[in-house]
Amino acid sequence: MIALSRNSVLKSVLEWIAVLAIAIVASLFIRTFVISPFVVPTSSMEHTIEVGDHLLAQKVTVNLGRDVNAGDIIVFENPDGSSSHDILVKRVIATAGQTVDVRDGFVYVDCQRLDEPYVEGSTFPLLQQAAGVDVTFPLTVPSDQLWVMGDNRENSADSRYFGCIDERSVIGVVVARYLPLDRIGLM
Repeated sequence: MIALSRNSVLKSVLEWIAVLAIAIVASLFIRTFVISPFVVPTSSMEHTIEVGDHLLAQKVTVNLGRDVNAGDIIVFENPDGSSSHDILVKRVIATAGQTVDVRDGFVYVDCQRLDEPYVEGSTFPLLQQAAGVDVTFPLTVPSDQLWVMGDNRENSADSRYFGCIDERSVIGVVVARYLPLDRIGLM
């Protein structure tokens, strides 16, 4: 009877190990290919997104090769190597082939002034630009590139600073905020 008891304990332990292994693999798969959490490092998206907000970004459409759209809030690899932030959160303003212009405090895409009720401050070209990047307006977004800007236009190092970003640098499209609890919701 003691042997039977040891076998059943060993079987139970092995079942728990298998369950934990499956849970870990499933969690890694979901985080790698489906959805990932991110914490906002800067105030460039205020007041849409605040510093320290915890966001969920879906990766499915990006991993399947579908294009992101103007208006999407995305998480992407920072093209500015001198920054202390490896990952940034910005809004897509224009996609490949569209022409962006910044004048009179507003953004124009394909000669149409954008209605941007979420924008904090006025939009002007940035005087300081990243080394080696020449951003002049109007600018036509090259193939496989995106023009991104923060909603807090007067406090955002964005495409006005580092130029267009490569579509391949997009990690995911923000779908929800899960912290703080009083600001939880879909984006």
